Amino acid sequence: MSTARQLKLGAFMRPVSIHTGAWRYPGAWKDANFNFQHLKRLAQTLERGKFDAFFMADHLALLNMPLDALKRSHTATSFEPFTLLSALSQATEHLGLVATASTSFDEPFHIARRFASLDHLSNGRAGWNIVTTSNPDAALNFGLEQHLDHDQRYARAREFHDVVTGLWDSWSDDAFTRDVATAEYFDPAKLHTLNHRGEHLSVRGPLHIARPVQGWPVIVQAGASEPARQLAAETADVIFAAPGNLEEGRAFYADVKARLAPLGRERDQLKILPAAFVVVGDTVQQARETRARLDSLVHYESAIASLSIALGTDASRFDPDAFLPPVPQTNDSQSSRERVLALADREQLTVRQLAQRLGGYAGLAFVGTAQTIADEMQEWLDGEGSDGFNVMFPWLPGGLDDFVDKVVPELQGRGIFRREYEGATLRENLGLARPANRFFTADQASPEKKI
Repeated sequence: MSTARQLKLGAFMRPVSIHTGAWRYPGAWKDANFNFQHLKRLAQTLERGKFDAFFMADHLALLNMPLDALKRSHTATSFEPFTLLSALSQATEHLGLVATASTSFDEPFHIARRFASLDHLSNGRAGWNIVTTSNPDAALNFGLEQHLDHDQRYARAREFHDVVTGLWDSWSDDAFTRDVATAEYFDPAKLHTLNHRGEHLSVRGPLHIARPVQGWPVIVQAGASEPARQLAAETADVIFAAPGNLEEGRAFYADVKARLAPLGRERDQLKILPAAFVVVGDTVQQARETRARLDSLVHYESAIASLSIALGTDASRFDPDAFLPPVPQTNDSQSSRERVLALADREQLTVRQLAQRLGGYAGLAFVGTAQTIADEMQEWLDGEGSDGFNVMFPWLPGGLDDFVDKVVPELQGRGIFRREYEGATLRENLGLARPANRFFTADQASPEKKI
């Protein structure tokens, strides 16, 4: 085994491709987002490629966009995460199973119970992506007129994490004796009642599920704001980041890793995995042509709306097949505007091409051969821009097959990605320690024994 740092790879799989045109690409499974047999095959392919995890994002409402744009999106329907991942746990053996669950519109007891169950069903492969949910349409689905403000959502999320992990620690690891001779199923001295009363939450406990196989399922967090970074430093095992380039990645990596030591945490106990859209070709030119064809499948009416938002001006008045004219500054996001202008200049994109790029996927992308993609990934790894990536595929199943069949062997040949899984659990494969039970040591029962 190489002594080089090892990439960790997750797969962002809801929707199965983030790109708006993916379902229209020739050979794509148009219904893959809501077809279990297809999703099972994709999960098994990820496992063949030795991926760490299948990452399933979630929405608690239809995306808040005009219906004319929404009708073109394959995100309109998807499985409920726990139902799908529980089924996939029985079709895989090593692949981690990460589900999004909101701290804004659910209760800690529900979350603790579901993830503990998934961790047992999968023999230790569950992960919880903590989100705070800002979509106002989601609030309407839960009896609220509007969602909590930003700071309140993060304050609730911080307390929510402590309650869920406290519930996971309800039982000592060896609490269930199942002694037939004495008729004792569990040792009551090894059961802890949480009795939490905080600013946002009141939860008695205990959880009526044995402690998860991993102690705690892996905690994943996404978000780049100051409260999000601090929440991640305090609570997360993995960060799903979204830098646009290596310079931004290094700055984010350095900032978050620097927060760990004052909290008593080791740098390698928090993995930073940026989202990366990957298009593989036999040549760089072929990969670029694939990306261009994919972008061309984004409907122009939807695409031009995305460009208008990014520029802060009505882009529908521009000639779609000409280059972008001078764009006046507005009070809208200047950073967004500058990124779009730089992209248009760098790649010499017409208004139509630029709009379709934004309407498809405009974030970090590696487009090239297996060798050039591996070069870029290695540069991020060696340059401390990331600990790996959450890979997003251009279309399914072909985009995933190309990555597993071409890029993975190239990474393995360089000694920066595993050839076999290191352990049985997601924590072991990510190189993360199993959390100690905060209420019990190996030989000590909790002082609080009441039920």
